[in-house]
Amino acid sequence: MLSRLTRPRAVAVCALPVVALLATAAFAPLPFSLTQPGLTANVLGDNKGEPVITISGAPTRDTSGQLRMTTIEATSPDTDVRFGDVIDAWFSTEKAVMPRDSVYPSGQSTREIEQYNTEQMKESQDAATEAALNYLDLDDKNIKVTLTLADVGGPSAGLLFSLGIVDKLNGNAAGGDLTGGRSIAGTGTIDAAGKVGAVGGVSLKTQAAKRDGATVFLVPKAECGDAKAELPKGLRLVPVTTLKGAVGALEALESGKGTVPSC
Repeated sequence: MLSRLTRPRAVAVCALPVVALLATAAFAPLPFSLTQPGLTANVLGDNKGEPVITISGAPTRDTSGQLRMTTIEATSPDTDVRFGDVIDAWFSTEKAVMPRDSVYPSGQSTREIEQYNTEQMKESQDAATEAALNYLDLDDKNIKVTLTLADVGGPSAGLLFSLGIVDKLNGNAAGGDLTGGRSIAGTGTIDAAGKVGAVGGVSLKTQAAKRDGATVFLVPKAECGDAKAELPKGLRLVPVTTLKGAVGALEALESGKGTVPSC
């Protein structure tokens, strides 16, 4: 003889596995990192008492304005991120949820990741120096550029490093500053040929830029959509694909002549 469950009991029985699954999800670590706007640093100035850019072997010029590289801060690779943390960050404009593997290389220890980020920064600095000197048609055998930026890793400051070197050596090529006295922020990798590459966390970096006084933000053109998603009021986006294009955009912005690209 078969027995029947009443509808309420049947629903309750069917719901038990779902409840158990949700309970497990709520307390189990998830493969995500929580990110938020990080520090910014003026590459034309000092960082922790040390000049960010030091050049020898060529005359340099005094600069005004700022070129601020931007960062994001992420939970450490060994931090457990729970379901509740993800929900909180999902509804916050000042936080973002990113796959952990997109922030940190998988299968590596915290120490290995720190070493990897340091190596990425060093490679980025070398490429930024070469790109700037190539743009200015200067011999890198006679000019030494030292870039010092404490507690920052990865390659995403490359574009700003190159612009800082160009500004210190050549300005806008007419006696003025690339910045026009403004606070310019931005992000983007760069290779030795001067090509600008995409980075992550652009919408958070625009918030960091605005927080620290920037009025213009240089963004890799491919990431215009992400940059516009949470764009702070009063921050102007300028898309770039090359170092030459970035310099040209800043010169046009300063002089009021020519076209300044927009997203």
